[in-house]
Amino acid sequence: MEPKRIREGYLVKRGSMFNTWKPMWVVLLEDGIEFYKKKSDNSPKGMIPLKGSTLTSPCQDFGKRMFVFKITTTKQQDHFFQAAFLEERDAWVRDIKKAIKCIEGGQKFARKSTRRSIRLPETVDLGALYLSMKDTEKGIKELNLEKDKKIFNHCFTGNCVIDWLGSNNSVRNRQEGLMIASSLLGEGYLQPAGELSKNAADGISENPFLDNPDAFYYFPDSGFFCEENSSDDDVILKEEFRGVIIKQGCLLKQGHRRKNWKVRKFVLREDPAYLHYYDPAGGEDPLGAIHLRGCVVTSVESSSDVRKSEEENLFEIITADEVHYFLQAATPKERTEWIKAIQVASRTGK
Repeated sequence: MEPKRIREGYLVKRGSMFNTWKPMWVVLLEDGIEFYKKKSDNSPKGMIPLKGSTLTSPCQDFGKRMFVFKITTTKQQDHFFQAAFLEERDAWVRDIKKAIKCIEGGQKFARKSTRRSIRLPETVDLGALYLSMKDTEKGIKELNLEKDKKIFNHCFTGNCVIDWLGSNNSVRNRQEGLMIASSLLGEGYLQPAGELSKNAADGISENPFLDNPDAFYYFPDSGFFCEENSSDDDVILKEEFRGVIIKQGCLLKQGHRRKNWKVRKFVLREDPAYLHYYDPAGGEDPLGAIHLRGCVVTSVESSSDVRKSEEENLFEIITADEVHYFLQAATPKERTEWIKAIQVASRTGK
């Protein structure tokens, strides 16, 4: 019997020879991880055995690269993968850890349908805490804060984080709050904004996280940006990023000139409604943006530019300016989810 497929999707993998980062179609099996150059490839470029392997997450070996995790095999070979966003990384990490544990215990991988209500008092789930902090109603409010003639957009202060942890009954006192906030910062759930908080995170202060009203922080996928003496053109450009992120992930995009298909990381924002796409292998600036206000998005069942298969999962965006974009999702379900999210943004966003 072939090993069971547990999870699959696009991740960015660091090459073992040339140390370049490239998007790969990754398949998690019960006993290993296969990675392919394209989803349609019949044979993998490589395979990582999970027996005896260890997993490190988050992996912060690469500076600005976020949402990276590392798998180290019994032969001490390191394999680095980068997810598109936090929840995606955590989902891969959970399943890989469970697969390794099942191998060690001689068990079959199986997802549990029941939810455990037991919570150990010594255990703090940073991932769950992060999601609570981002809750639009009960979470930490993101503000536009001013300091040193700069405006920090989508930010909050250090003391607001500690206040929230206390009011949420997550900590017993401010000292314990500092410890939790420092852990959130160290694991990449929070990012420092401004010299004061950055210097503290770099080890200049006694604590990596500051319980200060003038120490600024932000969520890594919030659309944070800082304005300083911006020209009118800069302000217009940055208006695209003010919208709240409602969906993100990797899709295949067809080029307008050469008609070739490449994996891109897409970030969907609403109000204003924009779909930005990035090189998933790196780069903070988007390669392009699709203004979604008034657009039309539909499924596409066939295309002469794509190898025909049972699951093409294509869809098309036609903007108000009649520019056509062809995209391809990994599964029919994913295509449906993207189409619905884009339709909502196009109706409600500016």
